Amino acid sequence: MPQEKIRLQKIIADRGLASRRKAEEWIAAGEVTVNGRTAGLGDRADPDHDRITVRGRPLGGAQEYVYLMLHKPRGYITTMSDERDRKCVAELIGDVEQRVYPVGRLDKDSEGLLLMTNDGAFANAMTHPARHVPKTYRVTVHPGVTEDQLAQMEAGMVIDGRKTAPARVRVLTEEKGRVVLEIILYEGRNRQIRNMCEQLGLEVARLRRIAMGSVRLGMLPPGKWRELTAEEVRRLRDEARPKDEPAGGRRKWGRKR
Repeated sequence: MPQEKIRLQKIIADRGLASRRKAEEWIAAGEVTVNGRTAGLGDRADPDHDRITVRGRPLGGAQEYVYLMLHKPRGYITTMSDERDRKCVAELIGDVEQRVYPVGRLDKDSEGLLLMTNDGAFANAMTHPARHVPKTYRVTVHPGVTEDQLAQMEAGMVIDGRKTAPARVRVLTEEKGRVVLEIILYEGRNRQIRNMCEQLGLEVARLRRIAMGSVRLGMLPPGKWRELTAEEVRRLRDEARPKDEPAGGRRKWGRKR
């Protein structure tokens, strides 16, 4: 029995050919056909039975999905190309045969674990606001941090008119004029940690993502990548859960004793 028809931009994105936005641009430009007919925005198709061509080439069958972990260095932007000729993460995975794209993003001045894949459903599960995949960061701030500042970050702060979700924060090391924090976020708002710290009067000297869910960056050198294991992919899928489900086991951390 034919499956329920799916929007063309999702089919194209799930094949790893482009993002949904780029796929929509191709559809709007008349570069996608279904069974010989030029497709329009909003059209749906059955990828297993309909003949779909993209920019003159058959879409083909289901492809092998790839799941990578990249250690993004500072100075690179999380995109596959840039009109301003800035350094992009695409340069670091030039030896990957399949077309993959970033899962979420890290800003130019941040570093650490960045997942990349050609599996649109997986990427959506990791980044959708209705999910709670925790992201762990090691953050160096100046000059120091108070118990009240830690409590504000943990409880949630109003940024751009909207309160952030509760976080887990603890002090790892502390010396005069410098503190290293571990911060775990359960949402993926743009530049959230930097915005929280700025609001509290803290200067972020270094920000590195060290884990996503239970998958950790480990000793992977900056600028290098590796494939995720099947077990790591399975765990990440399991860790993506609905927004209204409790994060589970959250406790107040505060300062490391």
